[in-house]
Amino acid sequence: MEEDKPSSDPKSAIVMDGKVLAKQIEENLRVRVDAIKEKTGRTPILATILVGDDPASATYVRMKSNACKRVGMDSMKVELPSVTTTEQLLAKIDELNDNQDVHGILLQHPVPAHIDERACFEQIDLEKDVDGVTCLGFGRMSMGEPAFGSCTPQGVMHLLRHYNIELAGKEAVVVGRSPILGKPMAMMLLNANCTVTMCHSHTEDLAAYVKRADIIVGAVGVPELIRTEWIKKGAVVIDAGFHPSENGGVGDTQRDGMKEVAGAYTPVPGGVGPMTINTLIRQTVAAAEKSAGLDASMIS
Repeated sequence: MEEDKPSSDPKSAIVMDGKVLAKQIEENLRVRVDAIKEKTGRTPILATILVGDDPASATYVRMKSNACKRVGMDSMKVELPSVTTTEQLLAKIDELNDNQDVHGILLQHPVPAHIDERACFEQIDLEKDVDGVTCLGFGRMSMGEPAFGSCTPQGVMHLLRHYNIELAGKEAVVVGRSPILGKPMAMMLLNANCTVTMCHSHTEDLAAYVKRADIIVGAVGVPELIRTEWIKKGAVVIDAGFHPSENGGVGDTQRDGMKEVAGAYTPVPGGVGPMTINTLIRQTVAAAEKSAGLDASMIS
């Protein structure tokens, strides 16, 4: 059945519901996990490393563990004290790299400031880099080679495909340049034949760039930075931000008037967030399939 398509008629804006899509994907993942268990007698495992006692990070790890359970996977929780050194964390990652029962490794961001986070990301074996955080994985993805993409932008691409958003030839503006969101998002859109502009904190006249965009990705981490009046009618608006508020949370884009302007947009919450976790689980399943010799691609 053909999915809804965005329309130039602003009254028919499509809500790109990541929560619903993630639930549909999980049904398929349960079947794939069962096939892995049947062939190998082993349950796919995602190892999650949490350093310190940050409440938000603990919540994210718990959400990922719950997602594993829903599809029949196991999660291995590795909890380390905030005084853990870079060397100790590297050693723990090496241990997980060598553990044949572990198919994916997630190092929860951020780690305490005294730890070299980038060095620890790079220590994760490419085959187990299901969160898409290594430079090697980013480089391979950018060049169109098999690799696990960073979970949030990979989840965004899945949403765009599901809702049949036309990408080729479209002008996309990515607001934000983080190594696990803005930069890989731009490369994925470029590989999908968009014309991509990256904006950031030093961009002059941000509004001018946003106003001409067919596809806008808010990935800057500033509440409601992107104003509704900047968005041209019929544009596709992807909001990858989340900031707690009295009304449950806001994103990087202003919500007022969005339904009347956009051709399609992601809600906050319930848009990009569920797809981020879902992508982590999908890529762990793909890693387990590859390990089991089943038909799977690292680009899941």
